[in-house]
Amino acid sequence: MYFRDHRPPHFHAEYGGHKASVRIEDLQVTDGRLPARAERMVTEWAKQHRSELQDAWQRAELRQDPGKIAPLE
Repeated sequence: MYFRDHRPPHFHAEYGGHKASVRIEDLQVTDGRLPARAERMVTEWAKQHRSELQDAWQRAELRQDPGKIAPLE
């Protein structure tokens, strides 16, 4: 996440040179592209951490450290 980024609330994912923006509300890729397997992994991770992502977005909007979220296990 980037400080004071544009809405809607989203996060950025990168994998092997591919980049995508993923909307937190419905976990849809809104910009860019990831390979199918990477997109499934990102979606699974985001489902597990959706409330943390929403909290991180709110902190980032206020120019606060969004914090870290655990990786997919």
